[in-house]
Amino acid sequence: MVSTVTTTTVSTVTTVVMAGSLGLVAVIILLILLIQKELITVSEGPRAKALLKALNIAIAPLLMAFALTMAVKVAEVLR
Repeated sequence: MVSTVTTTTVSTVTTVVMAGSLGLVAVIILLILLIQKELITVSEGPRAKALLKALNIAIAPLLMAFALTMAVKVAEVLR
């Protein structure tokens, strides 16, 4: 019984830590992509336009993940 509780506790703590670190990695990647997008916006040409489209495709889901992460954090604070 004690080993089952200990195993469950360890797996829960590990899952929470992994989720937090995954959110941090997503935010860092989002910031890097947004900076790249701003730097490429200055450039002209077909290659820059294609790269901007690719960056938009990568940025959209990361923005949704960021919004969800922030909503969860705000809900935790307000609880």
